[in-house]
Amino acid sequence: MNRNWIKIASIYIGTVIGAGFASGREILDFFAIYGAKGIWGIYIAGLLFAAVGSLLLYKIHKGQVKNFDQLNQDVFGKKLAPLVDALTILSLYTGFSVMVAGSGAVFKEQLGLPFYMGVVVMLVCCFIVFLFNLEGLSLINSILVPLLIIGILFTSHYFSSKTGYKFPYLDGISFTLKGNFISSAILYFGSNSLLIIVVFSSLGDLIDSRRTAILGGLTGGFILYILGMAILYSILLHFIEIQYVDVPMLKISNYISKDYGKIYSLILWIAMFTTALANGFGFVNRLGRSRNRIIVIVIFSISTIPLARLGFAKLIGIIYPVFGLIGSIMIFRIIISNK
Repeated sequence: MNRNWIKIASIYIGTVIGAGFASGREILDFFAIYGAKGIWGIYIAGLLFAAVGSLLLYKIHKGQVKNFDQLNQDVFGKKLAPLVDALTILSLYTGFSVMVAGSGAVFKEQLGLPFYMGVVVMLVCCFIVFLFNLEGLSLINSILVPLLIIGILFTSHYFSSKTGYKFPYLDGISFTLKGNFISSAILYFGSNSLLIIVVFSSLGDLIDSRRTAILGGLTGGFILYILGMAILYSILLHFIEIQYVDVPMLKISNYISKDYGKIYSLILWIAMFTTALANGFGFVNRLGRSRNRIIVIVIFSISTIPLARLGFAKLIGIIYPVFGLIGSIMIFRIIISNK
């Protein structure tokens, strides 16, 4: 039986679950801030990940899309495609640097190791996976994504079994700069959409049928919904203590024990790793042809070190709005396109 849909789903999950998701910061800012209404926000975001993800994979299969170049040309035409391509490359490059910086931060702040050790470990691990192209990306996500799922679900289950679902912050805020819980959910999906498009457009060899496309998108979207809900429940149970914390889930995991806090640091690092792979995979595929692929990988990996020195938080503030704007426009254009 063909299991490509499982590989696609694991790549989908690994692409979205980055530092912001696994740390709980994104879930807090986009959903928990609205209190119980944030639960409805997660429903909406999960529906978007499942429905739009499936539709995008199906359109890539139907149009026999083999790479981002082809998709970009089909959607934006010859005049706008170069501009979109340049912005996409910039976003992927800086997005990779965000995860590299995050690795350094985890090593320094949570493990007591040098910042540059975390940077080097992340770069070396990514370099090895990049050498094996799509096969490497598929294999590593198939191994690591189940560990992410188990870690996040265990943390959520532990607290819900201890305290039940007595949330101290049910009312929440009605409106924020993102609007309400509905617009916030749409913006959250949009902030992830560019990376999803770039990675999906490179999965043509795995998307061998309409069934594979739809199952891969639905499964990935559904699991993302479950994981988002698990993190949201954990945050709502401890909202008062962790609302101003940079890494809410890390503080929550330390309530179990300090040793488990270190284990969750590893889970957080794995989340950064899978998203770094998605960004780097997209970037290398954009610039690295068969002859010069290794050279591009080496230059790309080394050149991100200076940018990573800017720090995790600063880079997130700079690049995430760019992801959201470009990705949202592309998703809309792809959906309405007849190609």
